[in-house]
Amino acid sequence: MSKTIALVGAPTDIGAGIRGASMGPEALRVAGLVRALEARGREVLDTGNLSGPANPWLPPEQGYRHLQQVVAWNQAVHAAISAQLQAGRLPMILGGDHCLGVGSVSAVARHCRSLGRPLRVFWLDAHADFNTNVLSPSGNMHGMPVACLCGFGPRALVELGGRGAALRPAELRMVGIRSVDEGERAFVDAQGLDVYDMRAIDEWGMRAVMEAALAGLPADAHVHVSFDVDFLDPGFAPGVGTTVRGGPTWREAQLCMEMLADTGRVGSVDVVELNPALDVRNQTAEVAVELIESLFGKCTLMRRRSLMPGID
Repeated sequence: MSKTIALVGAPTDIGAGIRGASMGPEALRVAGLVRALEARGREVLDTGNLSGPANPWLPPEQGYRHLQQVVAWNQAVHAAISAQLQAGRLPMILGGDHCLGVGSVSAVARHCRSLGRPLRVFWLDAHADFNTNVLSPSGNMHGMPVACLCGFGPRALVELGGRGAALRPAELRMVGIRSVDEGERAFVDAQGLDVYDMRAIDEWGMRAVMEAALAGLPADAHVHVSFDVDFLDPGFAPGVGTTVRGGPTWREAQLCMEMLADTGRVGSVDVVELNPALDVRNQTAEVAVELIESLFGKCTLMRRRSLMPGID
């Protein structure tokens, strides 16, 4: 994977139901993201922030809220991520709300197809994000990106990557899920998505969950990590607009990131839904930066061998 990480700010809350995620990119920078990544031996290119339409704060139309503006922002994200991948850099979107995942993952999927490389997307989130305009109770499009990526959504988003659905269910792993709308629940089940919810984490532990999620990862896979900060329990990360109690602890989330880092195949990242307006002294941004450090290899000790009998 590339030693150079390109940061791409996407300061918008266009898909969210609460204002404030537009300030997320700057909060991550203030929390020392560049310095943390450089400490991991990476070169960092901060490309600044993308621009896009302002949030008009209007009610939904035909079940979609701000569809035109959401499309415009995702087109900008798709173009920016594509450019960084073509330049051989590892792109990291600094959001912004999670509707931006349509643009980033579509760009990554298109890039992988062009190279003939397998793709695995790890969606770390409290929510399944598999609503449609018919199923969504709010019309907020940050609850729809996975559905759009799998082919269920407006054509302008579904075909953003140049053909039909950007993702097949087999390419997706969802971890930490604990809030799914009733109609969405049946739709997720019907599509056969690979979901590791909080019950699985409670029963098996994070290690076993991540081992299952990583099982069969091809040697040449491109791993995309879409990290919604509400993945974490709000006791550790209060600065998000859609908090859901009962999420992974700080230590469980660290283990998740460390195990992804151990693959050596992380090639692109989203960091989304950080809302500084709801945070406490930038605490959530600092926790997010700590987790990103782990995703890029920070650990307590060098592990040449296991200290536990029977564990590799």
